[in-house]
Amino acid sequence: MAEFKNPFMDFDVQKIMGEFKVPNVDVDGIVAAHKKNFDAIAQANQIAAEGMQAIMKRQSEIAQAAIAEVQANLQALTTQGAPEEKLAKQADIAKTSLEQALSNLKELQEMVAKSNAEASDIINKRIMESLDEVKTAIEKVQK
Repeated sequence: MAEFKNPFMDFDVQKIMGEFKVPNVDVDGIVAAHKKNFDAIAQANQIAAEGMQAIMKRQSEIAQAAIAEVQANLQALTTQGAPEEKLAKQADIAKTSLEQALSNLKELQEMVAKSNAEASDIINKRIMESLDEVKTAIEKVQK
């Protein structure tokens, strides 16, 4: 019985690639470009992570302030007084709480937008640099 021999095991990549004529491939340039890409992504991720940390910290501060406000409001509502005064006080508390919640939401949205914009700017800048690098490489090959 004949022994099976896998034809792919005798595959010589260098021999095959040597037959292809690739004009002036700048391997060092390609490696440098990929390093720049990786650095830009790492920097954008760092900015995004710092932004998320700042947002989570601010959310925690907002939650702590809200708890303190609820406690103060409960004390104000449990004091003695006419029912009409208590209803007016509840309305004021509800209005103030809603205004504060909307203000906090706007602040958090602005923080998210700023963080996203900073990270996107880094990536966009790298894309533009990369396109310039490709253009320069093509011009070198054409000369």
